[in-house]
Amino acid sequence: MNRLQTLLTVIAAVIVSAPAFAQEEAEPEIFVRYSQDGGEISWGMVHGDQVWQLEGAPYETMEHTGVWHERSTVKLEAPAEPTQIFMTAFNFRSHISGDPAEEPGLFIVPASSLVGPEDPIVRPAGSQNLHYEAEMAVVIGKRAENVAVEDAHEYIFGVTAGNDVSERAWQSGDIQWVRAKGARGFNAIGPVLYKDADYKNIQITGRHNGEVVQSENSSDLIFGMEEMVSYISRFFTLMPGDMIWSGTMGSTRAMVPGDVYEVELEGIGTLRNEVVQGK
Repeated sequence: MNRLQTLLTVIAAVIVSAPAFAQEEAEPEIFVRYSQDGGEISWGMVHGDQVWQLEGAPYETMEHTGVWHERSTVKLEAPAEPTQIFMTAFNFRSHISGDPAEEPGLFIVPASSLVGPEDPIVRPAGSQNLHYEAEMAVVIGKRAENVAVEDAHEYIFGVTAGNDVSERAWQSGDIQWVRAKGARGFNAIGPVLYKDADYKNIQITGRHNGEVVQSENSSDLIFGMEEMVSYISRFFTLMPGDMIWSGTMGSTRAMVPGDVYEVELEGIGTLRNEVVQGK
């Protein structure tokens, strides 16, 4: 082996043995829906302190329009446009008594119940016992029917934080939960939609006026999000943009006007909404 060959061999060995952290990490793919001055709502991709407008929803296109805004100049809206919102009841052992059910406790709320991270939660007139529920929600990326559990990860586009606001008096008194769980503005989400998040291992923390009152990891779910995708797709056709919520943990308390509730997904973002009194 001549001197040149020896030198090339040494260089190749150094490159192969270089530590992984020496390579530049890819920027996470983070998306928001936003508006300016009450105008049209657009999808955007977050790059540092800037929001770059997309041609459409990120699960449909990643094409940029060339328009961008400083993040501080836009109003963040709910980062999802579902036609269907599926929620899961009693999905943390800390939120149930006795043994868990053999199948998920599933219910649906209307898409009109969503509000964003900069919107208030409006307590309706007549509400007596309005509670918070810190949750994680996933957004579906493509049409799903009869999906196997082992393939379900291919249909989950991203993750966002959610507060499933629940009127307990209505929940116990109504035949179904649609009013108690799905009244206008009851389901706050945001601030971002985080693509390819490790939804199997996310710490979910809820704070009531700054006090930590809920905290558990998504690894503790009785029915994980892949199981939920598979289960739901047996009976319903999931479409891009549809949402599946995790269910909440522990116990909950009432919120009153002036209260602030935060839901933090560790490493992803914090959803923060103030409660106001409706007419």
